[in-house]
Amino acid sequence: MDQTYYNPEDLKKFGDVSEFQEELAEKFFDYYGAVFEDGALSAKEKSLIALAVAHTIQCPYCIDAYTTDSLEKGSSEEQMMEAVHVATAIRGGASLVHGTQMMNHVKKLSM
Repeated sequence: MDQTYYNPEDLKKFGDVSEFQEELAEKFFDYYGAVFEDGALSAKEKSLIALAVAHTIQCPYCIDAYTTDSLEKGSSEEQMMEAVHVATAIRGGASLVHGTQMMNHVKKLSM
């Protein structure tokens, strides 16, 4: 296997981040677990949201984890890709709306 900066095997070591700071890691993992429990949103819906966010922040570990989790929770490939498209639309729109800042600046300089 070629060595890359991103090693999929490192995802299995996520829990090991507590090694250097156990107290804060424990608090994080308690919170993390609570967030993904069924609530107003189902665990399946939360997994799809996480998958979309993972693509937005471009975290390969998160993409792997929430692709697996979404499948395990019964999401279809179509639902997963639609979630990715929603994230893409928001990210693209967020970039585009900042075009108004450029337009405002051009207009100010043109006065």
